Amino acid sequence: MKLDRRNTLKALAGLALCPLCAPSGFAAETGHPHWGYEGAGGPSHWGDLDAASKVCSVGAQQSPIDVDHTIRAELSPLDIQWGRDVAAIVNNGHTIQVNVAPGSILTLDGKPYKLLQYHFHRPSEHTVGGKSFPMEVHFVHQNDAGGLAVVGVLMAEGAANSAFSHVVAGMPQHEGPPVPVSGSWPWKTATAPGMDPNAFLPKGRSYYRYTGSLTTPPCSETVEWLLMAEPVEVAAADVAAFAKLYAMNARPVQNLNRRFILRAG
Repeated sequence: MKLDRRNTLKALAGLALCPLCAPSGFAAETGHPHWGYEGAGGPSHWGDLDAASKVCSVGAQQSPIDVDHTIRAELSPLDIQWGRDVAAIVNNGHTIQVNVAPGSILTLDGKPYKLLQYHFHRPSEHTVGGKSFPMEVHFVHQNDAGGLAVVGVLMAEGAANSAFSHVVAGMPQHEGPPVPVSGSWPWKTATAPGMDPNAFLPKGRSYYRYTGSLTTPPCSETVEWLLMAEPVEVAAADVAAFAKLYAMNARPVQNLNRRFILRAG
């Protein structure tokens, strides 16, 4: 039985997390069909994986997008309260993901969203005026109702970024379960007692906001996207080290479909 678009989106409304959002990997837990970034499991075939992923091909609010023709708006400054504590780091077969300890919060539209994890894409998934960046980091938050808010930061090559250098130093070289961050971990030193995700944020806090989706199967359209307008610099050597594990793990940009892109600041 074929699902029409309305029923598909309704069925996906309750899906809160994607393979990159769950600490131990949605795919491993549910037997989700294999997907990737090229070949038969690549982005153009995600909609054919199963009924839950149909929205990848029929959805009208898919991500990522090319940021162009924005509308300046009186949006509230981002209220980000991120702590330094890290629970684990995982190579989940699709990216390197850092699972954070409880306590980090993003307040959006008066509602608190808990930071669950952050992960990386190469090259950037979002583009700006058609321009791609070497990498992009996504900070995935969830509120009590299951809604998602993702803060995206574009990454350009330049000066070293201490946060990304720590990730590269500790990232597992092979796919596997989460690796707990212990007292002897590279991040837990006398001068760096914990990981500070705030180091990924650019000095300027202008951002773009639009309604979109997860950028991996099942591509659920449940995400408020907050993309920082300015990129953050990271060392070219660190980008190269990440590329040895994931040379390309970015979904192509999707049609805007008459959505508005708001710019704050």
